[in-house]
Amino acid sequence: MQDVARAAQVSQTAVSLVLNQRAGANIPPETRARIQAEAARLGYRPNAMARALRQGNSSLLGLVTDEIATTPFAGDIVRGAQEAAWQQGRILTLVNTNHQSALEQEALSTLLQHQVDAYLLASMAHRSLQLPALLRGHPVVLVNASSDDPALPSVVPDELRGGREATGHLLALGHRRIGLIDNLDDSVAATLRVAGYQQALRQAGLPVDPALMVKLSGWQEAGFEGALALLRRPRRPSAIFCLNDRAAMGALDAARELGLRVPQDLSIIGFDNQELIAAHLRPRLTTMQLPHYEMGAWGVRALLCPEPEGQRQLKLHCPLVRRESVQPPGADFG
Repeated sequence: MQDVARAAQVSQTAVSLVLNQRAGANIPPETRARIQAEAARLGYRPNAMARALRQGNSSLLGLVTDEIATTPFAGDIVRGAQEAAWQQGRILTLVNTNHQSALEQEALSTLLQHQVDAYLLASMAHRSLQLPALLRGHPVVLVNASSDDPALPSVVPDELRGGREATGHLLALGHRRIGLIDNLDDSVAATLRVAGYQQALRQAGLPVDPALMVKLSGWQEAGFEGALALLRRPRRPSAIFCLNDRAAMGALDAARELGLRVPQDLSIIGFDNQELIAAHLRPRLTTMQLPHYEMGAWGVRALLCPEPEGQRQLKLHCPLVRRESVQPPGADFG
């Protein structure tokens, strides 16, 4: 600031008033223009931290997450939030806690000390969260998470509708014996996706057959073992709905192990649209898209431009991504 004042031949006070856009500053227009020109020529940048301390806020938004920053599968939450923040002239500060509560407390304390304006609390997996005590009284939005507090804005995937539409897609193609592989333990996502599967069957006038539902813990191995169990039944399913794409990868391996062709002999549909998996399997996997980018972007918009009361807990649609792992059942199932 000293250099700008010297170049413009004015006092540092005048420079401060102009560059900090102080209302009511009695600075002649030609002097103001000279200060701004010299500041631009010298590449002057105001001290954002000092300004934040004076004003009691900053242009920063905090994104605190359990593990999103270290996984390729939900990174679009960060991208959506970052781009929405940038459009609003804000900078996103990211903290990844690796599920460590002590680290979360330390990170929140540090962000508060740096006058961070508002916070996104984002979860890798759809789950219920409690608002940390440190953030009470601050603007907060939950992303891929929900809360029992109706006043706390949140955005989550519409898992129930997603499970219903995945199953409905298979039903619309003519499948009637549809297996299900649940490898997500007792998560919120699993409960809702299974409920959607059951709703679709009932709406089609079909019974929910427990013999067609397999529940195992794990990822690809659960899909592999679950599919083997379903496909070795005397009346095997013509299609399998896997609750995530990694289970679907295992189910594809199981079909090959048994000499079944996908999709000619067996249709497989997944959930999540994990691009590193779904788009590169052979055949490429039909699946449901988790709206990660949209959740991150909505979270920032909700922080900066609060939604009406009726839209504070938002459920976003999970669209169907059609690829080559699904087709109508063969003649054996007609």
